[in-house]
Amino acid sequence: MKKLITTLTNIWKIEDLRNRIITTLLLLLIYRIGCHVVLPGVNPDALAVKSGSNGNNILDLINMFAGGSFSRSAIFALGVMPYISASIVVQLLGIAVPAFQKMQKEGESGRKKMTQITRYLTLAITLVQAVAYVKTQVPAEAKTLAEPLFTVLSAIVLTAGTLFVMWLGEKITDKGIGNGISLVIMTGIIAQLPAGIVAEWGSRMSPSGGGPIPLLLEFVALFFVVIFAILVVQGIRKVPVQYAKKIVGNKQVGGVRQYIPLKVNAAGVMPIIFAQAIMFLPMALSQFFPNLQSDFLASLSNYTSVAYNVTFAVLIIAFTFFYTAIMVNPQQMSEDMKKNGGFIPGIKPGYDTNSFIDGVISRITFPGAIFIAAIAIMPALAGKMGVNNQFAHFYGGTSLLILVGVVLDTLQQIESHLLMRHYDGLMKTGRVKGRSSAAPVEGMDQSAI
Repeated sequence: MKKLITTLTNIWKIEDLRNRIITTLLLLLIYRIGCHVVLPGVNPDALAVKSGSNGNNILDLINMFAGGSFSRSAIFALGVMPYISASIVVQLLGIAVPAFQKMQKEGESGRKKMTQITRYLTLAITLVQAVAYVKTQVPAEAKTLAEPLFTVLSAIVLTAGTLFVMWLGEKITDKGIGNGISLVIMTGIIAQLPAGIVAEWGSRMSPSGGGPIPLLLEFVALFFVVIFAILVVQGIRKVPVQYAKKIVGNKQVGGVRQYIPLKVNAAGVMPIIFAQAIMFLPMALSQFFPNLQSDFLASLSNYTSVAYNVTFAVLIIAFTFFYTAIMVNPQQMSEDMKKNGGFIPGIKPGYDTNSFIDGVISRITFPGAIFIAAIAIMPALAGKMGVNNQFAHFYGGTSLLILVGVVLDTLQQIESHLLMRHYDGLMKTGRVKGRSSAAPVEGMDQSAI
């Protein structure tokens, strides 16, 4: 406790860090307030009846990422998901389209161009999703304005809300602490945790719930699941790199050994996001084409069903290999090492180094993909074992990986401020390692790792 108080005191002493944390908290508070402001022309009482009837639906996951505003028909109902979708599209275009590849190599000016394209694409995606949201998620009995005025007004407000949340995220990144968009998503997820705990407490304390012992076991299981997720996020395979000695003037440079930190989970949460996007298709087909409804489509719309989880796991494993292949470039790593006089001990530079790195990536990606798939289907397993639907979402999936990754990154940034001003770090031994804290290799583009 004394160590904690001392650390908090040191954080408060650093003016820049203190101002950044306060700014972050204030901007996140604005976001949370907006999550409770209902769209104009919507009756909240009618929405309360509708939200109470939700089952084990994929839309519950979207509602979690939106901080509960999706089910409330709030002005931030779409959250930052359109921005994330636009970012993914632009990122993939940067790999497949030569014009975007050229922009990526233009440095700061190219980055600004791609950011601007992402914003315009976010606007287009948000407009489409806003109209779809109003048509499918706002019940007719909750609308107090006539059509088409309600749809037009709501689409404009939802679009403005998403753009405002995107702006809040950018301001948090510039003026606050941590990655703004990630913190916004994390805040929305954490906001659902108290309600999940209360719901699980109520179900366990009921006459048929089993009492406090099963509840205690659930929290112990959740603790170990979080530890397991941290191990997956932090796991790296260190490939040693030796640099040749050089004589520059009267000084000897080089001759040091570093390493390439190849991550077990190089793809992050992207495979789960891609897989979830595909798993939305059966539900969309059943809604827009009622004649296609079948037991199989219904099972693919229920995240606790066997068909859904088997399909989901296979897609995650496939997308993990796909996304790792396009994001991690062994040939580029080999060329960068060769240019800077580096080599892997026992491996010839050039093609052999390229093949060696590619083989290592393939070997560590497979268990990483299995682990990610296991974490992704953990909420369904928890639901099958009697855990309340609201609380089961925190046992794995995108939500848990985002929480772990964002918390580690934010703590790492705070610790960097402390160590830079010669204070002790957040831990007595070692250092907090975020997703980007691995030691860089000289001359290597870290965005590829």
